[in-house]
Amino acid sequence: MSGFRQKCIGFERVVGTFSAIPHPVAVEVTAAAGLDFLCIDWEHSQIGRERIEDLIRAADVHQVPAMVRVPGHTPEWVASVLDAGAAGVLVPRVSTAAQAQAAVMATRYPPVGERGVGPGRASGYGYRIPDYLNSANKNLVLAIQVETAEGLANIDEIVKVEGVDVIFIGPGDLSVSIDAMGPAGAEKLNAAIEKITSRARAAGKAVGIFRPSADDVGKWANAGISFFMLASDTMFLGASLAAGAAAARTAK
Repeated sequence: MSGFRQKCIGFERVVGTFSAIPHPVAVEVTAAAGLDFLCIDWEHSQIGRERIEDLIRAADVHQVPAMVRVPGHTPEWVASVLDAGAAGVLVPRVSTAAQAQAAVMATRYPPVGERGVGPGRASGYGYRIPDYLNSANKNLVLAIQVETAEGLANIDEIVKVEGVDVIFIGPGDLSVSIDAMGPAGAEKLNAAIEKITSRARAAGKAVGIFRPSADDVGKWANAGISFFMLASDTMFLGASLAAGAAAARTAK
């Protein structure tokens, strides 16, 4: 799984999904589907900190990198999921270069950052600390989520922060923040997404985005986006069940 970061920063197209169901079985099923990665959603799902390690372990069964979207910018939250063995973190609501730099400091060991050394699962509970220290800064993925009007205004400074691997666009929150919700705001939202993408790619950063379906992935890939978070396990479960029920009711 050490090649995951190289794929991300090398602009290879990677496709993952949010894992919101707080049970290892759901993560195993999701990981077995052939995704490039998955992202455990600690921000918006009912997943407790003590459960995250089991969910990461479940993804490891199929050797699928498991990132974690942490609830906010607190360094202890970042450290806890990385110590549990996460392949990287997605930090939400990054609106300034200073916040982006703080995310770098929280995810990287010195001399690059300020992450503390602990005997967690990632380092073999202390048995492999030297090996982990030698590889963590090279292998862990840091994605920061730009999803506010302030982040859009500061995008030129944000993308210059060294140590950030992926600029991840959150269209839902961004549309609310810039008053571009619904069909009437589509043109304004698309322009914002295109601005973030062009600025990030010009700075040598990979760009990611959440999409509820794969319908327009090709469009955004052509615009320079390569890191796709496709819906979530709960969304796929609901859509599949709804489609199956509808088909069963009309079957002849």
